[in-house]
Amino acid sequence: MNYLAHAYLSCSNENLLIGNMITDLCRKKELEPLSAEFKEGVTLHRSIDHFTDHHPQWKKSRDKFYKRHGKYASVLTDLFYDYYLIKNWNRYSGEDLFAFTANVYTILLKHLDQMPERIRPKIERMVEDDYLTTYSQRDGLQRSLEWMDKRTKFPSVFKEALLDLDEYDTDLNNEFNAFFPELISHVDAICDC
Repeated sequence: MNYLAHAYLSCSNENLLIGNMITDLCRKKELEPLSAEFKEGVTLHRSIDHFTDHHPQWKKSRDKFYKRHGKYASVLTDLFYDYYLIKNWNRYSGEDLFAFTANVYTILLKHLDQMPERIRPKIERMVEDDYLTTYSQRDGLQRSLEWMDKRTKFPSVFKEALLDLDEYDTDLNNEFNAFFPELISHVDAICDC
């Protein structure tokens, strides 16, 4: 799952949100000095990723991207699942998407000084660029895909991924909606512990 889903799946808990949101931005050694509360968010993030990576619906979606994108198929699936979360937002949340993301940004900035120094500019850019809603528009998706093409170490064609999205849109949306309620239940069980 990508950033919006991780934010959504943070049990309405600020500390879990911080750990959940920064896990992929941090190096392992940067996670060690985090507070115990933030580390619980890191653990939640990893549980979400593990559940996702082993779920048959997510794998079914991922397999659609293998032909054109090979090893990057998983990355695209996570990214596009955020797109489908936005597309289906009202199905999963009673809160306005932009009110939700504004609150996430407020929390991230409030705790910025408690995050590893190296990632603080990334968090500030995420907030400044309204990254969590970038995938609500096709041009935002395309910009992100082109940026990813420039950042990869190996040959990639992320910029062509919208062709796959168009080809498989209905199937991907259905697979997401079969998968996401089960992920929510998985996270709810963790949050209730």
